[in-house]
Amino acid sequence: MGSLIVLLIIAGCVAYQYLKGTVIRAFATIIIAICASVVAFGYFEALANIFVSRSSDNEYPALVPWAQPLSFILLFVLSFAILQTALTFLTRKPVDLGILPERIGRIICGIFLGLIISGLLLTALAIAPLPSKYPYQRFDERSPDAERPSKVLLNADGFATGLFTMLSNGSFSAIANKKSFGTLHPAFLDQIFLNRHALTDKVTSITSSKAIEVPTKDAAWYAPEGIKDSEDNSIRKSGYDIIIVRVGIKRTAIKQAGTFTLSQLRVICKPKNDANLLTGKGKNAYPIGYLIAQNQVQKKRLNDEIIVGRLVSGEKVKWIDFGFYVPNGFVPMLVEFKLNSIVEVGSPVSAEQAPPVIPFVDKQAEKENDDTEPDTHSGERGLSDISKSIVGDQSDENQ
Repeated sequence: MGSLIVLLIIAGCVAYQYLKGTVIRAFATIIIAICASVVAFGYFEALANIFVSRSSDNEYPALVPWAQPLSFILLFVLSFAILQTALTFLTRKPVDLGILPERIGRIICGIFLGLIISGLLLTALAIAPLPSKYPYQRFDERSPDAERPSKVLLNADGFATGLFTMLSNGSFSAIANKKSFGTLHPAFLDQIFLNRHALTDKVTSITSSKAIEVPTKDAAWYAPEGIKDSEDNSIRKSGYDIIIVRVGIKRTAIKQAGTFTLSQLRVICKPKNDANLLTGKGKNAYPIGYLIAQNQVQKKRLNDEIIVGRLVSGEKVKWIDFGFYVPNGFVPMLVEFKLNSIVEVGSPVSAEQAPPVIPFVDKQAEKENDDTEPDTHSGERGLSDISKSIVGDQSDENQ
């Protein structure tokens, strides 16, 4: 389906530019599409947060899961329409470069315009809370692997997102409060496809912007050398360190965040010596599971559900110690949860300095055990100023 969308949009753009346009207008339309995509990528999260922040008041409950894709499309369409209208006034007199240059130029411009627009459309559909096979199946349905994504024809959506990643890391780097899309959303397509890979009525694609937190001290640490899985097998991987990150699910967000898949949680890693938190380019790392002992990990697949369950009286946060494969020479700097919750992580400490493990009981595992066994019985750390600049400075109305 994704490849068909790309073909149809490219064919339509080529036909329109060939029959109705000129080379000058066609080239200008490509520039306009790029400018409109910059506006869409740069501001869709901020616009969507306006709706998400009101979700606790039930003012726009139906719009919350669709807030980001609709904001993305709206910003692109409005920006494109305004700029295209301005172009019409500026190019009232047609410029003819000759029969051959005009014909060839219109076709080439139509192809590039179709590639950009189809890529943006596929990206918007990927953000939307649709079944994982729409607009195309990027990851294996039964056992997704973050390192083996499938791609659509001509990698149209990769071209569109890659173009903005390049621009945000280069041309826009002189803007105040420097932020690179490649750091906040490395491998953006993988993030959004994995985020909605196993959506259900309880597994939502989006949550409040303050759904998670990490401890003020010792939020991350290197796993001990002898770390193993629950079956006593070594889980070390060549070229990677195993780093544990303690993530807390807040009581105030338990309705939207209490059930999730590991594919909806990731850490953004950067080189150890990179002091610029929000610039440059990062790497995603997804959980391999969670600690059940100081040197033992309960391994899980990315599409396995984690059910936090009810918090006991007086408990404000449910802490879970997740393990990640982090490339050698890199350290986790940000934790991202679902589409719109993000916090900073301090530098990891050594295994000897690691805090005691906080036991976590996965309610989904308990439920599965109940289904297979006979029944014989009748300190917090929130968003810093940097993180607030990422997700907006809305007040947490539930706290």
